[in-house]
Amino acid sequence: METGEDIVIVGAGIAGLTTSLGLHRNVTSSTISGHQTSETSFEAKGKRAGEHEIRCVQRMLLLESLAKELPSGTIRYSSKVVSIEESGFYKLLHLADGTILKTKVLIGCDGVNSVVSKWLGLKKAAFTGRCAIRGCVDFKQRHGFGPKLMQFHGKGFRSGFVPCDDQIMYWFFTWTPFGKESEEIEDNPAEMKRLVLSKLEKVPDEIRAIIEDTDLEGIILSPLRYRHPWELLWGNISKGNVCVAGDALHPMTPDIGQGGCAALEDGVVLARCLANALLKEQPSGKTKEKAEREREEYKSIEMGLKNYAEERRWRSIDLITTAYMVGFIQQGDDSVMNFIRDKILAAYLGGFLLKKSDFDCGKLSISDSE
Repeated sequence: METGEDIVIVGAGIAGLTTSLGLHRNVTSSTISGHQTSETSFEAKGKRAGEHEIRCVQRMLLLESLAKELPSGTIRYSSKVVSIEESGFYKLLHLADGTILKTKVLIGCDGVNSVVSKWLGLKKAAFTGRCAIRGCVDFKQRHGFGPKLMQFHGKGFRSGFVPCDDQIMYWFFTWTPFGKESEEIEDNPAEMKRLVLSKLEKVPDEIRAIIEDTDLEGIILSPLRYRHPWELLWGNISKGNVCVAGDALHPMTPDIGQGGCAALEDGVVLARCLANALLKEQPSGKTKEKAEREREEYKSIEMGLKNYAEERRWRSIDLITTAYMVGFIQQGDDSVMNFIRDKILAAYLGGFLLKKSDFDCGKLSISDSE
């Protein structure tokens, strides 16, 4: 069965939902010592105080909020793409259930193992050699922690604790596993918790309590992957009427907390660039053949996606590189690196999260972007 669509977005993550919502809005509205090494306040200060807000947002709540704003039927679940085929000015997506989608625009927001990025010629994301265990705990009452990121470092590991609100705390633990250490616990949340507590044995009791009170179903483990930045310098972010966004574009380590934020930026910029192309009026008083109209529309889409690619290329390279280097420095394992990190760079590195989040990707509306 073949069905036709103007735009197909593969993946309903942050980037995919943001892009979809943006397009709908455009169309309708034209520890070694146990000491804490750094503490970063989320309160705005300095010249830009009051102009932005920093907070930790639960991914599922963000996805639910974005999805709820979309028209019914926009999202098609459990639709795995098995291959992509060219058909003139269109792309044909072959799904696992036998369905074929014919689309004018194909946007890959299908994560770190993206089928679309592979089609564009981008290589598979590289493994950093580090893994992360993450958890979220709801205390059902005020936990007493202020709006601050608290970080702890040890030999070969780093951990952080961030409040989502007055009751919920998010925490992470990144480390370099020995041998098959991560494989042996990847399906065992109880062992993940035990590992984290054993590494953080010297932290304050109130910090240990955050991990101890986390339900096992709220703990996950994942290898940390990233795209080599030079791939984005020379590779294809877009090609013809196809492009990628979110983790399909810039998989990065979580060391500066900007993966989801960058996906939101992608969605806004992509929706703006694509809407400019799709809503471009044809000259009046001229009758054109269907093939010529399709060719002009294809060229307009191609240019819109090229504009998006150029706007996001250097931002993506910057975030990937910064995240990798911050993770490398903060999780260094030798005594010299530990001294430099803990005594000299701790406060400076802690501010990276705020500095990299202070970015303006522009307005969504077409008129404001011109």
